Amino acid sequence: MTMLTLVFLLLLLAAPDAAAGPLDHPGYAKAFSCSACHGFAGNSRSATMPILAGMNTAYLKKALQDYASGMRPSPEMEPYSKMAIHLGVDDVAGYFAAQTKQPTPIAADAAAVARGRTASQVCVACHGPAGKGDPAKNVPDLTGQPAAYLAHQIQLFKADRRSPGDPALKQLKEVMKAVPDNQIADLAAYYSSLR
Repeated sequence: MTMLTLVFLLLLLAAPDAAAGPLDHPGYAKAFSCSACHGFAGNSRSATMPILAGMNTAYLKKALQDYASGMRPSPEMEPYSKMAIHLGVDDVAGYFAAQTKQPTPIAADAAAVARGRTASQVCVACHGPAGKGDPAKNVPDLTGQPAAYLAHQIQLFKADRRSPGDPALKQLKEVMKAVPDNQIADLAAYYSSLR
Protein backbone atom coordinates (compact mmCIF):
# COMPACT_ATOMS: atom_id res chain seq x y z
CA MET A 1 0.00 0.00 0.00
CA THR A 2 1.42 3.31 -0.99
CA MET A 3 1.66 6.23 1.39
CA LEU A 4 -0.87 8.16 -0.72
CA THR A 5 -3.40 5.32 -0.50
CA LEU A 6 -2.90 5.07 3.27
CA VAL A 7 -3.45 8.84 3.71
CA PHE A 8 -6.60 8.67 1.56
CA LEU A 9 -8.03 5.81 3.63
CA LEU A 10 -7.28 7.62 6.88
CA LEU A 11 -8.97 10.79 5.61
CA LEU A 12 -11.98 8.78 4.48
CA LEU A 13 -12.34 7.13 7.87
CA ALA A 14 -11.86 10.43 9.69
CA ALA A 15 -14.44 12.32 7.58
CA PRO A 16 -17.68 13.08 9.40
CA ASP A 17 -20.84 11.32 8.30
CA ALA A 18 -23.06 13.17 5.85
CA ALA A 19 -25.44 15.57 7.52
CA ALA A 20 -28.63 13.91 8.69
CA GLY A 21 -31.82 14.96 6.97
CA PRO A 22 -35.53 14.71 7.82
CA LEU A 23 -35.70 11.07 6.71
CA ASP A 24 -32.96 10.11 9.19
CA HIS A 25 -34.85 11.25 12.29
CA PRO A 26 -35.99 8.29 14.42
CA GLY A 27 -39.59 9.58 14.40
CA TYR A 28 -39.87 9.85 10.61
CA ALA A 29 -41.31 6.36 10.07
CA LYS A 30 -44.03 7.11 12.60
CA ALA A 31 -44.83 10.58 11.21
CA PHE A 32 -44.49 10.14 7.45
CA SER A 33 -48.23 9.66 6.81
CA CYS A 34 -48.77 13.22 8.08
CA SER A 35 -46.90 14.46 4.99
CA ALA A 36 -49.94 13.80 2.80
CA CYS A 37 -51.62 16.88 4.26
CA HIS A 38 -48.95 18.73 6.23
CA GLY A 39 -46.19 18.54 3.60
CA PHE A 40 -42.74 17.01 3.56
CA ALA A 41 -41.10 17.34 7.00
CA GLY A 42 -44.22 19.15 8.21
CA ASN A 43 -43.79 22.15 5.93
CA SER A 44 -47.27 22.60 4.53
CA ARG A 45 -47.52 24.51 1.28
CA SER A 46 -51.32 24.55 1.56
CA ALA A 47 -53.41 27.58 2.46
CA THR A 48 -55.46 25.59 4.97
CA MET A 49 -53.05 23.10 6.57
CA PRO A 50 -50.79 24.21 9.42
CA ILE A 51 -47.03 23.94 9.29
CA LEU A 52 -45.91 21.43 11.91
CA ALA A 53 -42.15 21.79 11.38
CA GLY A 54 -40.46 23.44 14.33
CA MET A 55 -43.64 23.31 16.41
CA ASN A 56 -43.23 23.01 20.17
CA THR A 57 -43.24 19.32 21.15
CA ALA A 58 -45.61 19.71 24.11
CA TYR A 59 -48.08 21.78 22.07
CA LEU A 60 -48.15 19.26 19.22
CA LYS A 61 -48.46 16.34 21.62
CA LYS A 62 -51.46 17.97 23.35
CA ALA A 63 -53.07 18.74 19.98
CA LEU A 64 -52.74 15.11 18.88
CA GLN A 65 -54.14 13.86 22.19
CA ASP A 66 -57.05 16.32 21.99
CA TYR A 67 -57.86 15.25 18.43
CA ALA A 68 -57.66 11.56 19.36
CA SER A 69 -59.96 11.96 22.37
CA GLY A 70 -62.49 14.06 20.46
CA MET A 71 -61.83 17.07 22.71
CA ARG A 72 -60.73 18.96 19.60
CA PRO A 73 -63.33 17.78 17.08
CA SER A 74 -62.08 16.98 13.59
CA PRO A 75 -63.29 13.98 11.58
CA GLU A 76 -60.17 14.31 9.39
CA MET A 77 -57.62 14.48 12.21
CA GLU A 78 -59.12 12.02 14.69
CA PRO A 79 -58.00 8.79 12.96
CA TYR A 80 -54.52 10.13 12.17
CA SER A 81 -53.99 11.40 15.69
CA LYS A 82 -55.06 8.04 17.10
CA MET A 83 -52.54 6.41 14.78
CA ALA A 84 -49.83 8.85 15.96
CA ILE A 85 -50.60 8.04 19.59
CA HIS A 86 -50.54 4.32 18.84
CA LEU A 87 -47.20 4.59 17.04
CA GLY A 88 -45.67 6.88 19.67
CA VAL A 89 -46.87 10.44 20.14
CA ASP A 90 -43.54 11.51 21.67
CA ASP A 91 -41.67 10.30 18.57
CA VAL A 92 -44.14 11.95 16.17
CA ALA A 93 -44.12 15.26 18.05
CA GLY A 94 -40.34 15.09 18.42
CA TYR A 95 -39.91 14.50 14.70
CA PHE A 96 -41.86 17.63 13.75
CA ALA A 97 -40.23 19.74 16.47
CA ALA A 98 -36.80 18.81 15.10
CA GLN A 99 -37.60 19.92 11.53
CA THR A 100 -36.68 23.34 10.20
CA LYS A 101 -39.77 25.47 9.69
CA GLN A 102 -40.28 26.93 6.22
CA PRO A 103 -42.90 29.71 6.43
CA THR A 104 -45.87 29.59 4.09
CA PRO A 105 -45.05 30.58 0.53
CA ILE A 106 -48.47 32.22 0.21
CA ALA A 107 -47.97 35.98 0.32
CA ALA A 108 -50.29 38.04 2.49
CA ASP A 109 -51.95 41.25 1.29
CA ALA A 110 -49.84 44.20 2.46
CA ALA A 111 -52.84 46.34 3.45
CA ALA A 112 -54.30 43.46 5.49
CA VAL A 113 -50.93 42.94 7.19
CA ALA A 114 -50.79 46.63 8.18
CA ARG A 115 -54.33 46.52 9.58
CA GLY A 116 -53.55 43.23 11.35
CA ARG A 117 -50.44 44.69 12.98
CA THR A 118 -52.64 47.36 14.58
CA ALA A 119 -55.30 44.85 15.63
CA SER A 120 -52.75 42.36 17.02
CA GLN A 121 -52.32 44.12 20.37
CA VAL A 122 -55.03 41.89 21.80
CA CYS A 123 -52.89 38.82 20.93
CA VAL A 124 -49.58 40.07 22.35
CA ALA A 125 -50.35 39.07 25.95
CA CYS A 126 -50.18 35.38 25.03
CA HIS A 127 -48.32 35.13 21.73
CA GLY A 128 -45.77 37.87 22.49
CA PRO A 129 -44.88 40.96 20.46
CA ALA A 130 -43.27 38.88 17.70
CA GLY A 131 -45.99 36.19 17.57
CA LYS A 132 -43.57 33.44 18.64
CA GLY A 133 -45.77 32.16 21.47
CA ASP A 134 -44.60 30.85 24.82
CA PRO A 135 -43.48 27.21 24.90
CA ALA A 136 -43.47 27.18 28.72
CA LYS A 137 -47.19 27.99 28.68
CA ASN A 138 -47.92 25.80 25.64
CA VAL A 139 -48.80 28.86 23.54
CA PRO A 140 -47.95 28.22 19.87
CA ASP A 141 -45.82 30.24 17.47
CA LEU A 142 -48.19 31.80 14.90
CA THR A 143 -45.52 33.21 12.60
CA GLY A 144 -45.39 32.03 9.01
CA GLN A 145 -48.51 29.87 9.26
CA PRO A 146 -50.92 30.03 6.31
CA ALA A 147 -53.32 32.96 6.77
CA ALA A 148 -56.39 30.93 5.80
CA TYR A 149 -55.53 28.35 8.47
CA LEU A 150 -55.05 31.04 11.13
CA ALA A 151 -58.33 32.77 10.20
CA HIS A 152 -60.20 29.48 10.44
CA GLN A 153 -58.74 28.80 13.90
CA ILE A 154 -59.79 32.25 15.13
CA GLN A 155 -63.31 31.56 13.87
CA LEU A 156 -63.36 28.19 15.66
CA PHE A 157 -62.24 29.84 18.91
CA LYS A 158 -64.88 32.59 18.57
CA ALA A 159 -67.64 30.03 18.06
CA ASP A 160 -66.29 27.75 20.85
CA ARG A 161 -65.93 24.94 18.31
CA ARG A 162 -62.21 24.42 18.91
CA SER A 163 -61.64 22.27 21.99
CA PRO A 164 -65.03 23.06 23.54
CA GLY A 165 -64.91 22.85 27.30
CA ASP A 166 -61.10 23.06 27.57
CA PRO A 167 -60.59 25.24 30.67
CA ALA A 168 -57.10 26.26 29.50
CA LEU A 169 -58.67 28.02 26.50
CA LYS A 170 -61.53 29.79 28.27
CA GLN A 171 -59.77 33.16 28.55
CA LEU A 172 -58.53 32.99 24.94
CA LYS A 173 -62.04 32.32 23.68
CA GLU A 174 -63.35 35.34 25.55
CA VAL A 175 -60.67 37.48 23.90
CA MET A 176 -61.51 36.03 20.47
CA LYS A 177 -65.21 36.77 20.91
CA ALA A 178 -64.31 40.45 21.18
CA VAL A 179 -62.41 40.43 17.86
CA PRO A 180 -64.68 41.92 15.17
CA ASP A 181 -65.31 39.56 12.25
CA ASN A 182 -63.87 42.09 9.81
CA GLN A 183 -60.49 41.95 11.65
CA ILE A 184 -60.03 38.18 11.51
CA ALA A 185 -58.48 38.06 8.03
CA ASP A 186 -56.23 41.02 8.92
CA LEU A 187 -54.93 39.35 12.07
CA ALA A 188 -54.31 36.14 10.15
CA ALA A 189 -52.47 38.00 7.37
CA TYR A 190 -50.28 39.81 9.89
CA TYR A 191 -49.16 36.68 11.75
CA SER A 192 -48.72 34.79 8.51
CA SER A 193 -46.38 37.53 7.27
CA LEU A 194 -44.09 37.38 10.30
CA ARG A 195 -40.90 35.35 10.12
